[in-house]
Amino acid sequence: MKVSFQGEPGAYSEQAVFDYFGDVETIPCESFDAMFDSVVSGKSDLALAPIENSLAGSIHQNYDLLLRHNLHIVGEYFLRVRHCLIAMPGVKKEDIKKAISHPQALGQCAAYLRNHGIKTEQVYDTAGSVKMLKESGARDVAAIASKRAAELYEMQILEEGIEDNAENYTRFLAVGREPVVPELEAKTSIVFTLKNQPGALFKALSVFALRDIDLTKIESRPLQGKPWEYLFYIDFIGSTSDSVSKRALDHLREYALILRVLGSYPRFRG
Repeated sequence: MKVSFQGEPGAYSEQAVFDYFGDVETIPCESFDAMFDSVVSGKSDLALAPIENSLAGSIHQNYDLLLRHNLHIVGEYFLRVRHCLIAMPGVKKEDIKKAISHPQALGQCAAYLRNHGIKTEQVYDTAGSVKMLKESGARDVAAIASKRAAELYEMQILEEGIEDNAENYTRFLAVGREPVVPELEAKTSIVFTLKNQPGALFKALSVFALRDIDLTKIESRPLQGKPWEYLFYIDFIGSTSDSVSKRALDHLREYALILRVLGSYPRFRG
């Protein structure tokens, strides 16, 4: 099986692919658009797309791409993000004057870097920062990335776990061309639009409350081409194959102008 991810080999997304799928072939993609296109074209069987981080929030571009493509969410995975300070072999921590990495990684290690007097420079990717550092050979610069990236590029880890908050998780969604019917506890993701009138969102959400359906995520995104109108993304516990969820969705269709089920999939319980 081939699974696409965004980033360079050694990226956190690639680690999530191996953790979730096991021994598969990974397809690195330079952008989220390319990652989704890889599945649509058949170059890869699935993609593993980051959708939100417990500290930084939602990755809005991937919400938009889910809507743009006729693909289905077939699974989810939570990755514990553990940042490492990585340098050229033989370099000491006191030699480091600057750290390079993806802006989100730098932000998640901001207090650590400030306390050690290390300046920052943003680059396109965490694993890419390790690759860039190895190519440059700089001995006063460190990269912030995963342990796997350090091992892959044969670099030295100066310190592990330098993130400011240990509760740092990224949620990934597995996306494929065909839907699945989950056998165990399921989660369903939907997107819908509503008339801009008083009480519209309250009525929409009430279809779940009336049936004691647990909502685990609510996200709004601007509706492109229609200023001040919005799409609503919701995750709830349940599957489109169960009767309670079916009734809730049928009820929601009474209020929604557009309703699309993005997928029902096994709920991650790791």
